[in-house]
Amino acid sequence: MGNLTSKEYELVLETERKNLDTLDEDGLDSLLTRVRRARTKYVKLHRDEVAAAVPAKGARGAASAAPRRSGDKAEIFEESLARVSAALAKAARASAAELKAERLAAAAGGAAASPAAAPAKTTRAKAGAKAGTAKASAAKASTKVGSRSAVAKKTAASSKAQGARRQAKSDAR
Repeated sequence: MGNLTSKEYELVLETERKNLDTLDEDGLDSLLTRVRRARTKYVKLHRDEVAAAVPAKGARGAASAAPRRSGDKAEIFEESLARVSAALAKAARASAAELKAERLAAAAGGAAASPAAAPAKTTRAKAGAKAGTAKASAAKASTKVGSRSAVAKKTAASSKAQGARRQAKSDAR
């Protein structure tokens, strides 16, 4: 870590496990962006240095061994990026599970769900809900459990027609 500047060292320190646990999803996303920029900077620098050294060394493998400072920094930031990425994925899974639990609780609770968790209705939807509650309950009762939606019917018809066209094309040969 002797190759790093003080700002780079602070950035790497931010990616340690104890520091990552204190950040929320937005903070982790911001840190991921900063670390990715640093990694990309040093990967690009290392590649440029190696490419410039190839004609003098005569081989890419021999040229790659020389500019180690930029290569080492790229590796350090690559490891840091992996840590931050894993922490961000963990935080995203946790928030997705939390949102799913909220949605399930809202669906199970129906009208008893908290207003903050439920999406806001428009005035048109409220007016329609008040006027058409009897219609909606009658429509629900008459709807079959196994009936297909209009989209599903259209998709099935489209697939059937596509198969018929394919068969007709094959028969015409």
